[in-house]
Amino acid sequence: MTLKELAQILGLSPTTVSRALNGYPEVSESTRRRVAEAATRHNYHPNVQAKRLATGRAMAIGHVIPISTQHEIVNPVFADFIAGAGEVYARAGYDMIISIVADDDEEQAYRTLRSKGNVDGVIVHGPKRGDPRPALLDELGLPYVVHGRVSDYAAPYAWVDVNNTRAFERGTAFLSDLGHRRIALVNGLESMDFAARRREGYEAALAARGLARDPALMTAGEMTEAQGYDAACAMLSLPDPATAFLTSSLLSAMGVRRAIEERGLALGRDVSVLTHDDELSYMKNGTELPIFTATRSSVREAGRICAQMLLDRIAAGPEAPIATRLLEAVLVVGQSTAPARHLIAS
Repeated sequence: MTLKELAQILGLSPTTVSRALNGYPEVSESTRRRVAEAATRHNYHPNVQAKRLATGRAMAIGHVIPISTQHEIVNPVFADFIAGAGEVYARAGYDMIISIVADDDEEQAYRTLRSKGNVDGVIVHGPKRGDPRPALLDELGLPYVVHGRVSDYAAPYAWVDVNNTRAFERGTAFLSDLGHRRIALVNGLESMDFAARRREGYEAALAARGLARDPALMTAGEMTEAQGYDAACAMLSLPDPATAFLTSSLLSAMGVRRAIEERGLALGRDVSVLTHDDELSYMKNGTELPIFTATRSSVREAGRICAQMLLDRIAAGPEAPIATRLLEAVLVVGQSTAPARHLIAS
């Protein structure tokens, strides 16, 4: 099927259909959705080479991934994000280029993508405090969207982020309302912007509730099952042990659960756990009833939003207003939290 034939079926001009498929902002969302559904139904696939010649674009989006043992994107979350972004690219006829590079070669990778014209834009993953990439990409004039934020970058830039501060403030307050006074934080690497924001939310809630900030109840590192297990073992062995845990990932929460059960304690009865759930498609937090009480936000949906925002920015040009999107996590109550034991005993 040709573009002209698809346009005739829809009763639209070929130009409108082309603009809808290419993500131009002047096309309404309802028209864009209608065209995309018709293209899928009639198995229409744009001629990518023709689109490249017609638009002068590479019709590809870049993802530069540094190889590092201390990088938060080397975890299961990345795959779901890419799956969500890939759905949007496929509908718009874009390819995805993933470049795996050594940490020291990351800057050169962006410069090479720009100089060769291999991509029309990039998604920036795993932003850190003081991250140099937004300034570099602004210098290069390469369109980008950051998945997360760079708190100390003053210039305007496009980003999509979860309200991590609010999520962990709310989670800590929830545990406090259950009567917990020894609330532990098992966080991600705090050089990462999201983890620093989560600690800020946790500490703000402690202060608001008049609870002491105890360094022995706070740890940060790679978000793994082993991290959660080791942290919980240490914090449950304190003279005044933790009665509740706030963790930055389901993997860490699973490790905390293992440590709790090794001590003959019951999750959600003797010790409470509240985690952040990225709602991964292949690592579910229970089925009908969540295992862990969690602040929940879909990373796959974040991938879709980032991808569409970047395609819109590419279509609109460099003078278009810069968009940002702050997503709110939802608190879902599962089986892992309960009132503190001293309240039950009384």
